[in-house]
Amino acid sequence: MENLQLAQRIRAFRKLKGFTQQELASGCGISLAVLGAIERGNRRAEEQTLTRIAEVLDISLQELTNQ
Repeated sequence: MENLQLAQRIRAFRKLKGFTQQELASGCGISLAVLGAIERGNRRAEEQTLTRIAEVLDISLQELTNQ
């Protein structure tokens, strides 16, 4: 999946679920700067990070990645 599309999906799900960037980053065990870079499409999230984001947002990894 294109990095920018994934970035937009992460941001959209985060907002839909009512999380701030800080709350999601803390829940995932990553820094706010890293999450911000992922959401802007400037940094590619590792598989482990994507899995943790999906868990914190209470959605499936497939739903997050649109696969």
